[in-house]
Amino acid sequence: MSRGGGGQIAEEVSHAGELRLFDERGFEQTTIADIAEAADIAPRTFFGYFPSKEDVVFADFPAEFDALAERLRGRDEGESAIDALRAFIAEALERADLTDERELCRKRIMKESEALDAHRRALMGRMEDMLAEAVARDFGDRPGDLRPPMIASARRRRTRLARPDRDLGSSVPPTREEALAMIDQALTFLQGGLAALQRK
Repeated sequence: MSRGGGGQIAEEVSHAGELRLFDERGFEQTTIADIAEAADIAPRTFFGYFPSKEDVVFADFPAEFDALAERLRGRDEGESAIDALRAFIAEALERADLTDERELCRKRIMKESEALDAHRRALMGRMEDMLAEAVARDFGDRPGDLRPPMIASARRRRTRLARPDRDLGSSVPPTREEALAMIDQALTFLQGGLAALQRK
């Protein structure tokens, strides 16, 4: 494996076949030593870039989190947090390859591992907190007010029901149009709740 900067090494570790290892051996059965061997690094080097092996599966999350945070912070005056979230998801779907084997492999691994599902929920909790802050900005609420976290939590429940990977075992992923339609269904429900609150 080539030795570039820290970001390059982390990217190479996350793309060096670890998902295939997890898929073939099982997530819990695959060790850090196995991952390090596949990536041609020392185990101690692995921990310089990933806190845990769960973070290998979600290696794209930090960049996605930062990109969404920037999108929410930089939205135009009058654009709601929900509208910004929808635009961000639409742009991500436009770039995504929903038939990519690596993504299909990731979904298979997640379906079989409770540890990964718990890690996913924790990461989504961070997204929820970020959205709550953006909603607070829309309403002029103060930090700690009850309304924004309630709205963000409702968003998470609704989008979980409309997740594009709703059938993790399916060999036929949804099209971009189908995925966005499911997201729109969830966000329309949430927008209705926001509109009702704004009228009060």
